[in-house]
Amino acid sequence: MTTYTHASSPSIDVFPNHRLNPINRNIYAGFTEHMGRCIYGGIYDPENPNNELVDENGFRKDSSAIQASGNFCATYHWEDGVGPRDKRPAFPELAWGTVETNQFGTDEFMKWCKIVGAEPYLCLNFGTGTLDEALHWLDYCNGTKNTKYANLRRANGHPEPYNVKYWALGNEMWGDWQIEQLTAAAYAEKAHQWAKALKLLDPSIQLILCGAEGANSWDYTVLKHCIRATKKDDLGEERKPLIDMHSIHLYTASYDHYENVTAPLAAERNIEVASAFIDTAYYEAQIPASQPRPLICFDEWNVWMPARAVGSSGAEEDYTLSDALAVGVWLNIFVRKSADVAMANIAQSVNVLSPLMTKKDGSGIVKQTTWGPYELFCKYMKGHLIAVQLACDDYKGKTFKDYTRVTRKTPYLDVSATYDDTEGMVNLCVVNMHKEDDYDTKLGGVSGKVQVFEVNGEAIDVTNMKGEQKVDIQEKEAEVKEGRYVFPKHSVTLLRWKA
Repeated sequence: MTTYTHASSPSIDVFPNHRLNPINRNIYAGFTEHMGRCIYGGIYDPENPNNELVDENGFRKDSSAIQASGNFCATYHWEDGVGPRDKRPAFPELAWGTVETNQFGTDEFMKWCKIVGAEPYLCLNFGTGTLDEALHWLDYCNGTKNTKYANLRRANGHPEPYNVKYWALGNEMWGDWQIEQLTAAAYAEKAHQWAKALKLLDPSIQLILCGAEGANSWDYTVLKHCIRATKKDDLGEERKPLIDMHSIHLYTASYDHYENVTAPLAAERNIEVASAFIDTAYYEAQIPASQPRPLICFDEWNVWMPARAVGSSGAEEDYTLSDALAVGVWLNIFVRKSADVAMANIAQSVNVLSPLMTKKDGSGIVKQTTWGPYELFCKYMKGHLIAVQLACDDYKGKTFKDYTRVTRKTPYLDVSATYDDTEGMVNLCVVNMHKEDDYDTKLGGVSGKVQVFEVNGEAIDVTNMKGEQKVDIQEKEAEVKEGRYVFPKHSVTLLRWKA
């Protein structure tokens, strides 16, 4: 929780003992899709001439993520991607106009997740797929009985179930680019019926409903229809609720620096509206307190300018320092809203809109400007959200989608803070969005020596994709004297100290 006031001299007060809620580590998840060089050439690269970068399975050693399979899934048939590779068929891939060879399928993905220590998240085909196909895939992945598809997994060399926990009920089915686009009402009924069947087969899974941007009539319609109180089974036990999370997506970008770095704040408002829709549906359905309230899965987010990173051409962004600050704001938002957000997946994890880029000659990997903030949050911004009071001047210019109609305040400093329970450390992340001014800031609740991690560069338009690492994490130790710290212009700064 961050509260805001105006001030000509900024101040940040941190309250380590005011712990608001635990932070789910899945808010630092990743997204991959069969698009451009994300899978082939990014995660799976058996043709790479540099053997040191590829393991015996053909997986890149220098890239990792969690998966949910985007627009691609609307024509994906999972059975084409299992069994002997030399017998797997290739098909036209309609989402991005390529050919899907099916060389990287379910078993390869599960092996890769195990190697990198990631938890799999699969998206069901709500386009050309069927409920039977979805049930068969679930049984293939999680089945333990003497059944056709569990036995098929065993025959393919995988005797133990994969126990895939997270399953998405389609992806962006509201979009006119989708194969088998649906109306909100049609999707809601289909999702409800599929959810019933899937949880009869495996009640332990978590199902993610397909939302839009959060503050949308689609979101309200599908939530109102699909959030329902569940009945007791024949043994008198309460069944698991059908819907566990609600997915929302948003990409932000602008050529104008201030519009670019403030743009993610539109997502913060969308989370608030989607959360209100969930509450409304939850209360109208008279769901008892014993049944958990669904949370938000922000399973596609990032800085994306389609004009400079065309999707059909692989969507390879050349990120600037300005974009790194925007990613810092995005991540601050997920921490601030961690009571509502159970998962957030940066899209995508390798090459496509990614902080990590594999070199096309196979010689290594480039860490883009956006990698620094992402790495810092993954490492340190964990444990519990703690309260922060911010006083800072506001930016009053143009904002992305004019979100200021409802949020009004846009401080130049964007802040979140956590208490790391395991290490007893307080973590304060401050993004100074101003491109000209350093901020000499009064810090309440902070004194003495602090660890400092700073992401910055000589100008907001510098990039790491020109052969030089111009934006990286700089680490140092500093003394907070007289309760003050200077946050440099156009920077992401993480301060850490013992509680």
